[in-house]
Amino acid sequence: MLKYLTKILTYLTKILKGTIMLQLKHLKKSYHVGDTVTKALDDVSISFRKQEFVAILGPSGSGKTTMLNVIGGLDRYDEGDLVINGKSTKSFKDTDWDAYRNNSVGFVFQNYNLISHLSIINNVELGMNLSGVPAKERRQKAIDALIKVGLKDHIHKNPNQLSGGQMQRVAIARAIANDPDILLCDEPTGALDTETSEQIMQLIKELAEDRLVIMVTHNPELAQEFATRIVNFQDGKILNDSNPFDESDEVDNFQLKRTKMSYWNAIKLSFTNIMTKKGRTILTSFASSIGIISIAVVLSISNGFQQQINTTMSKALAKYPVAIAPTATDLTAASQRKQSTKNVKNHGYLTVEKDQNEQSAHVNKLSPSYVDYIKKLNPDYANNISYQRGVNLNLLGKVQGKVQRVQFSNSDPETSSSPTAMRSQALSNIGIGSSVFPTTLKKSNGSFLKENYQLLAGKWPTKATDLVLVTDNRNTVNINALKNLGFKVTNGKKFKFSTLIGQEFSLVSNNDYYQALPNEMYIPNKVSQKMYDRGDKLHLAAVIRPKNEDSMALLATGIAYSDRLSQKVITENKNSAIVKAQKASSTSVFTGQKLSATMKKSTLQALGATTIPTGIMIYPNDFDAKDKVLDYLDKWNKGKKKKDQIIYTDLSSAVTTMTGGLLGGITTVLVAFAAISLITSMIMIGILTYTSVIERTKEIGVLKALGARKKDITRVFDAETFILGGFAGIIGVVIGYLLTFPINSIIYKLTDLVGVAQLNPVHALILVIISTILTLLGGHLPARMAAKKDAAIALRSE
Repeated sequence: MLKYLTKILTYLTKILKGTIMLQLKHLKKSYHVGDTVTKALDDVSISFRKQEFVAILGPSGSGKTTMLNVIGGLDRYDEGDLVINGKSTKSFKDTDWDAYRNNSVGFVFQNYNLISHLSIINNVELGMNLSGVPAKERRQKAIDALIKVGLKDHIHKNPNQLSGGQMQRVAIARAIANDPDILLCDEPTGALDTETSEQIMQLIKELAEDRLVIMVTHNPELAQEFATRIVNFQDGKILNDSNPFDESDEVDNFQLKRTKMSYWNAIKLSFTNIMTKKGRTILTSFASSIGIISIAVVLSISNGFQQQINTTMSKALAKYPVAIAPTATDLTAASQRKQSTKNVKNHGYLTVEKDQNEQSAHVNKLSPSYVDYIKKLNPDYANNISYQRGVNLNLLGKVQGKVQRVQFSNSDPETSSSPTAMRSQALSNIGIGSSVFPTTLKKSNGSFLKENYQLLAGKWPTKATDLVLVTDNRNTVNINALKNLGFKVTNGKKFKFSTLIGQEFSLVSNNDYYQALPNEMYIPNKVSQKMYDRGDKLHLAAVIRPKNEDSMALLATGIAYSDRLSQKVITENKNSAIVKAQKASSTSVFTGQKLSATMKKSTLQALGATTIPTGIMIYPNDFDAKDKVLDYLDKWNKGKKKKDQIIYTDLSSAVTTMTGGLLGGITTVLVAFAAISLITSMIMIGILTYTSVIERTKEIGVLKALGARKKDITRVFDAETFILGGFAGIIGVVIGYLLTFPINSIIYKLTDLVGVAQLNPVHALILVIISTILTLLGGHLPARMAAKKDAAIALRSE
């Protein structure tokens, strides 16, 4: 217990007497230039008190400045030890020396070493930025330090607005702002006149009252007048000491406080530097932005054209429905069967196999339950569905008062009026050239015809017996369509709508239309007024055409009717005599020929024997809805065997994939070419950052003298490239956006397309980020080079 009390008393005594602040023990430092070795410090040992003003005198080259730099941690000694408050520095790492310089040492240089692009107060705050002092406290300490050195009225000035003496006062304020224990002054009056020198020396003497001040000077008169201790130095050795301090006991009570410059402070420091070179910054950023401008223009045009395609495709979805046909191509099977086109070895034989398209063909077995499933489709996804029933229409019309057979067909009537052709017509799916327009599920959403067609004459159909005549965009219709309706027409003849609207046709049932022969064959009955009168009357209600010239024909030109009419025909004919006869026979009731199962099924469908459609066309409301329609169709196939699945064809996908893929490929190539300029910009930024490093070498030395770590120096220059990169990206995006206006004007004149070039805000943000990242990469190597610079050498640079 007594032992510990003794130590405590000894420690307190040392504090009262003036504790050892600094000790140099047998320090040696040599410089090697070629084969020449210069001993800057040759076995130097000296101790300093906690508060005293020490002046070190000696001729140039005697080692004074080297000793000062070693004490300040700017230079490293080769041998010996530097002891701070009893703590050896032999094991100090670079970060320890940085922390020591920042918190324990303040430097005052002969040439002031103020950073010209910073204001006076920002120069004073610089060291505190590194030690993490809060902004408010940092500003107050800087103001207090400037007031203390007599610069109260000059706080908001810049260094170039001050005299030499005032700049030295700023340097002193910067050195004491963080309240260091040691103040190191290297020829602080060397560049000042006599009067100003005395003022500065008086100021330094006052500062020595509560700290250790070590000053290197060539002026013995000033040293004698103001210093409390004079040490003469020569050839790297101490010649004499006017007031030596020989206390040898040491108490290790030295604590290091780590330094760290925040990213925000690094950005502010770099931004201030950049703003002093506005012209060069703008030109550099513009040059760096050329690649961004190129890519922005390419993406704008590509994005605009893609939107134009999407808009056109969205409007054209009705033209490219999801089709469910009797036979579909299994794309999965087709891709699995894709074989190499290389020649195989000739083994003297060949292999017989089905065509690959045949092997990939899938038969869709449409059932009543599947049809019901389709009917339950949400109208918000697809409001229009077209059913291909395959039923033939038994039609009669009156031509100049005479009843005759007619058909809703675009085929040549000369070749379709023979008995054989008439029988073949009964085997066709839905009447050659005719069209069934889609059923609208939710009427409140508007009908299919009204959404996609323009009414030229008459009224929109409302009843199952209403027909429409479809023309193309030029108001023309196939000549055979009118001939088959009984009109006397020649090529190029014009018809007034009034002669067409209201035209009547008779839809005759199978029992009235066909007659049985003794051999159980069937042929069409002879037409008569009685047969005409017994049929259901159909009327041509409207003449319509596609809404615009870009529309593809949804319905074939000629007569179109509703699915309700097809269902009406099936309801009337499914129990007719001809249907029953065909069901009971394996041969055709028309030709007597043997029928395959497929042919028999087609014949019965044509006669109206079944309500199951031969095909279904689903028209999604928009692109997003199309995906939901496909999900709905895929849900039916889930868990079913391959043969029981229903395979559909997405017609719109084929078109959009082709156009989108082509446009995407072109965009990729153009962006790749434009990206070359980005690489060039990155190299240029690297060169400019290296130039900046050279220009700011002294600033690097000052920052290191104030305790900046290598990371902090790197961070300062990284921040500069970050700002330049972000600025270049913003300039590139803005110019790229502005260029869309003349580009759109040119495109409009060439294509009549409005507002094609559109820069996506997301693309703009990505381009700014890319520009920033590339410039950071380009400038990081020079930034690392800056961080490795020797502090003492950097401070001596001009």
